[in-house]
Amino acid sequence: MIWRKLGMIFDVRRHNITWIKSHAMLPTPLLMEDVIRIFYTARDENGCSRITYADLDRKDPTRVVYAHDLPLLDLGRLGTFDDSGTLATCAIRSGKEIYLYYNGYNRRVTVPYSNSIGLAVSRDGGETFERMFEGPIVDRNAAEPYFTVGAYVMQEDEQWHMWYASATRWIIVENKPESVYVIKYARSKDGITWVRNNHTCIEPATPDEANVRGTVIKEDELYKMWFCFRGSVDFRDGADSYRIGYAESRDAIHWSRKDQDTGISFSSEGWDSKMQAYPSVLTVDGARYLFYNGNGFGQTGFGCAVWED
Repeated sequence: MIWRKLGMIFDVRRHNITWIKSHAMLPTPLLMEDVIRIFYTARDENGCSRITYADLDRKDPTRVVYAHDLPLLDLGRLGTFDDSGTLATCAIRSGKEIYLYYNGYNRRVTVPYSNSIGLAVSRDGGETFERMFEGPIVDRNAAEPYFTVGAYVMQEDEQWHMWYASATRWIIVENKPESVYVIKYARSKDGITWVRNNHTCIEPATPDEANVRGTVIKEDELYKMWFCFRGSVDFRDGADSYRIGYAESRDAIHWSRKDQDTGISFSSEGWDSKMQAYPSVLTVDGARYLFYNGNGFGQTGFGCAVWED
């Protein structure tokens, strides 16, 4: 059982979008009637992140049929949690609305940044979004004092699940602060107000491992999560770069890590030979696709793989 790679399907450099300087990070799929919409995050000339989207052919996700040329959310107001950038992490339908969960971040002084989880809503089928609140819906608190990031949300009847990453500490590496974080669990009745019990889902394999962006499907009463993890030293396209892991759960809360069953590994050369990051899984008309970033945290685009039993 493996992911058969279809290559880098969206190269942001080919679309000549004037405000985008680099990156198509965190591919976040949403199934539409005729297309697969991929919300992604690009950087402008000042290094600020903003969310936009591209549409892929539903029958052939390697074919880009439309690339939106405007950001969906501008930077937050000065002093708010997302005044330095926004990054898409999960899109989900809620009745006639689409909820877009996203990372918002501020630049800091003692550490480079602080993250929180925000929520935007679309009432026109995903063409435009507005913030539901100016503040975050999941932020640091008494038990989680550093930051929260990378929400993935699933709704099952009246229960909403969220898997998100929470920073556990900052460490100094080569005279610079680097963050360490783990995937945790939260629950909700409405997708907006979340109950958090500081429960860690994915235990780090090494003391300085960081893991994030758990994407979850449910199959035969089994929850299956693909996520990414890295070390804390040489992780920018180096030996400790992001790679994709895998875990399973019967209750969505307690997870068994099974990285040997991930089904994907680095290519010998090319766009994902040094890094594989930010996976997101989507089932489309019986086929299961994995969208993910490669080298440089998605500096040039995102790719796709299809599951083969």
